[in-house]
Amino acid sequence: MNEKVFKALRRMSVVCLFLLAATAARAAPLVVLSDLEGVVGTAMEAHLDEVLQEAADREAGLVLLRLDTPGGLVSSMRAMTGRIVNSPVPVVVWVAPSGARAASAGAFLVQSAAVAVMASGTHIGAAHPVGAGGDLAEGDMKKKVANDLAAQMRSLASERGRDAEAAARMVTESLSLTSSEALGAGVVDLVADDVDQLLSAIDGREVRSGGRTVRLNLAGASVEARPLSRRLQILSFLTRPDVAYLLLMAGLYALVFEILTPGGFVMGTSGAVMILMGAYGLRMLPFNWAGIVLLVVGVAVMVLDLLVGGMGILSLFGVAALILGALVTFRGAPGGELLHVSMGVLSGAIAALSLLFALSAFAVWRSLRRKVVSGQEGLVETRAEVKSALSPEGMVLCRGELWRARSVDGRRIAPGTTVRVVKIEGLLLTVEPVEEEKP
Repeated sequence: MNEKVFKALRRMSVVCLFLLAATAARAAPLVVLSDLEGVVGTAMEAHLDEVLQEAADREAGLVLLRLDTPGGLVSSMRAMTGRIVNSPVPVVVWVAPSGARAASAGAFLVQSAAVAVMASGTHIGAAHPVGAGGDLAEGDMKKKVANDLAAQMRSLASERGRDAEAAARMVTESLSLTSSEALGAGVVDLVADDVDQLLSAIDGREVRSGGRTVRLNLAGASVEARPLSRRLQILSFLTRPDVAYLLLMAGLYALVFEILTPGGFVMGTSGAVMILMGAYGLRMLPFNWAGIVLLVVGVAVMVLDLLVGGMGILSLFGVAALILGALVTFRGAPGGELLHVSMGVLSGAIAALSLLFALSAFAVWRSLRRKVVSGQEGLVETRAEVKSALSPEGMVLCRGELWRARSVDGRRIAPGTTVRVVKIEGLLLTVEPVEEEKP
């Protein structure tokens, strides 16, 4: 009897230990870590929505956003800052790793966070508004847009207890600050170089999130990464400046091929799709119209060189225009200098695509100029034998078939004479005698 009681107690103790371990595991706070990298646009906005919704559903203790962006759309920035401020789960925006930046729209995201953190070697600022085509708004409109964004920056900074005027200078004066300068100016809360250091520094801090005050209890927190979904990865890929430019160029080439070799639909359709995808990428980026014009001119010059039968000199100028267009499309636009553009990859891809276009188009051009060897048009310049006298019309034997024919000048041609087909009109051949070849 005692042995049975002992076994029962041992089983109960095991179950209790298991329940205690499960309870402790559930009690451990969850920190959702996600990267916001690239241009602030619809893809990043949708990703933030997914991360915040998942954190709320799982009752996470904190959302940690690791930020590295050159800026982006004002509309997406406003939507994202609103969601961060009103999130029921506290949000920390961390500009990291070293070398990252929170430029332009990214500076607003940092100020909207419950806790603003930067890693060493990062910078923030340069948030002056830029038009969709890369140009600044002019006159009163420029002043209105700048004042509106400066007011939003002050509002976010003061809501989070940071220096509102220093934050507003990032808009009005395009002020840029390093991590230590930003901490000294009071526009960020602390500097941390890794996740453990960051969580340890903010543990126990009281923050405002979703209209209420929350104490951050992060002791023993488990950090779980939330990557970008595959769908949003594709959209984010399209907003890379070099990818958008290459899509536009490849789309133009495909349309040119469709024009040179009509009758199909694959090249034309694929070209239209690539141009639409490239235009979507440009919509998310500050760009310069001069670069787009150079892109179109470069392709047009190469096609012109093909049509006029040039020696390739114009094609060299076309390639030069494409490369120059790649240089100024983004770097020539205000704010575009903050974009990471791989000019080595871009130049190599432009040269490869241009060479492929030149070789393929030259082959098409040669096929268009080659003598026709089939069908009725293929009879021109072939020889025939007169079977019944042409006076001026009669019958000739051409390629084993009898054709009605007439002499080109109306004179009589005797049977047995070898003639050459000059032209064909319907089923009537126009011929002329072949002069006897002299040795």
